[in-house]
Amino acid sequence: MSLTDVSADTTPFFSDDNEGEGPTDNGVGSPQPEEEESASGVSDRRAKVIVVVLCYINLLNYMDRFTVAGVLPDIEQFFSISDGKSGLLQTVFICSYMILAPLFGYLGDRYNRKYIMCVGIFFWSLVTLASSFIGKEHFWALLLTRGLVGVGEASYSTIAPTIIADLFVKEMRTNMLSIFYFAIPVGSGLGYIVGSKVNDVAGDWHWALRVTPSLGLLAVILLFFVVQEPKRGAIEARPEHTLHRTSWMTDIKALCRNPSFVLSTFGFTTVAFVTGSLALWAPAFLFRAGVFTGEKQPCLKAPCDNSDSVLFGIITVVTGILGVTSGVQVSKKLRTRTPRADPLVCAAGLLLAAPFLYLSIMFAQASTVATYVFIFLGETFLSMNWAVVADILLYVVIPTRRSTAEAFQIVLSHLLGDAVSPYLIGVVSDSIKKSDSYMWDFRSLQMSLLLCSFVAVVGGAFFLATALFIEKDRHLAENYVPSDDAPIIVPKRGRSTKVSVSSVLI
Repeated sequence: MSLTDVSADTTPFFSDDNEGEGPTDNGVGSPQPEEEESASGVSDRRAKVIVVVLCYINLLNYMDRFTVAGVLPDIEQFFSISDGKSGLLQTVFICSYMILAPLFGYLGDRYNRKYIMCVGIFFWSLVTLASSFIGKEHFWALLLTRGLVGVGEASYSTIAPTIIADLFVKEMRTNMLSIFYFAIPVGSGLGYIVGSKVNDVAGDWHWALRVTPSLGLLAVILLFFVVQEPKRGAIEARPEHTLHRTSWMTDIKALCRNPSFVLSTFGFTTVAFVTGSLALWAPAFLFRAGVFTGEKQPCLKAPCDNSDSVLFGIITVVTGILGVTSGVQVSKKLRTRTPRADPLVCAAGLLLAAPFLYLSIMFAQASTVATYVFIFLGETFLSMNWAVVADILLYVVIPTRRSTAEAFQIVLSHLLGDAVSPYLIGVVSDSIKKSDSYMWDFRSLQMSLLLCSFVAVVGGAFFLATALFIEKDRHLAENYVPSDDAPIIVPKRGRSTKVSVSSVLI
C-alpha cells in the first residue's frame, strides 16, 4: 500500500483501533438495505443507537456535575464554610476539566475515541464514589476529588460531539446535536432533583454523590459494546486521509485565524459564565430569599430545606427542552432567509435572557412566584444557544481539527466562564456582606448575581460580531484544500513526525 493510495485509512498509523471497520464480507448472503453502512462505516440504525448512548452519558455527566449544587446548603452547614469556599467546589472541578480538555482533544483527533471515553468515564465514576466518604474535617479532600472528576468529564465532552459530526451531516446533524444537548439542561435539572431528594430520604448529603457512579459503570459498558468508531470526515465526502492531520500547533494557529470560531467561543464563554453562576448559586439564593422574607427556616442542622433545589431543577429541565428546541427550530427557519441565522439566534437568546435574569434577582424578596416566572423565561432564552453553538463549531472547522477545536472552546469558555464565575460570585458576596445576618446573607448574594445580566449582554455582542464572518468561514471550511507546504503527521519507526505534503504525495 503506497502513501498515495487514497482508499487507505490512515488511522492505523496512530492507533490499533481498526477505526470505522464495517462487517466483513463472509460470502453468506447480503446485508438488508436498512443495515447498509454509510460512508462513515456505521449503519444508519447503529448511528442512531450510538447517539442515544452518547446522550445518556452526557445526561449523566451534567447530573453528576450539579448534584453538589442541589445539596449546597447542607455542604456549607456540614463543613462550616463561607460563600467563597463554596464557590471553589465548582471552580476546582472546572479548572481540572479545562486544563485536561486540550490533552483529550489532541488524543481524540489521533486515537480511538471510544476507548478514551471508556477510561475517562470509569475513572470519573470511581472518584465520584470516593468523594461520598469524606468527613467534615477534610474539606480539602472534597475539593481534590471534585477536581479529579473533571478528568473523566473532559475525556467525554471534548470527543463525543465529534463522533456525532462523523455520523451525520447538515440538518440531520443539527437534529442529533440538539438531542445530544438536551442532556445538558435535563441532566443539570436531574442533578438538583436527585441530589436534594436522596438527601431528604437518607438524611445525609453524602448519599447524593453515590447515585451517579453506578450509572457511570453502566455507561462504560454501553460505550464499549454499543458505540462504533466512525471514520473521521468520511460522511462529508472528505475522508480524513484526504485532509491529513497537521501538527497540534498548526491546528491552534488555524483556529485562532478563524474569526467565527473565536468570536462564537467568546460568546459561548459568557453563556458558561451565566449558567455556571446560576447553577451553583440560584438554589442557595432562593433559599436565602425565603429565610429573609420569613417563608423558610434557616439551616441550623442537616438536612436543610432543599425544596428550592427541586423547583429549580424542574425549571432547568423544562426550560432546557424548550430553549434547545426553539433555538434549533428558529435557526432552521431563519436559514432560509439568511446564512447568518445561527449567530443571530444565539445573540437574540442572550440579549433576551439578560433583562429577565435581572428581574428574577430583583423580585426575589417581593414575590416568589414572579421570581420563578422570570427565571423560567431567562433560562429558556439562555438555553437557545447550546445546540446552535455546537453546530457553528462543526461547520466552520474541518473534520481533523474538530476535537482540538472542542478542547480549545472548552478551555477558553471555562477559564473565563464557569471556572471563575461561581468563585467570583461568592467572593463578591463575601466582600459586600457588612454583617453576619440573614438579611446580608441574602442582599450580598443578590447584588453579586446582578453581574450575570451584564455578562449576558456582552455575550450577545460577541454573537452579533460572529454573524459578520460566518458565511466566509463556513465556505472556507467546506472548500478547504491543504497547501503543499502544510506539515502533516506520518509515522517514523512507530513515532509521529512532521513532513511537507509535497515530499509524501509523489
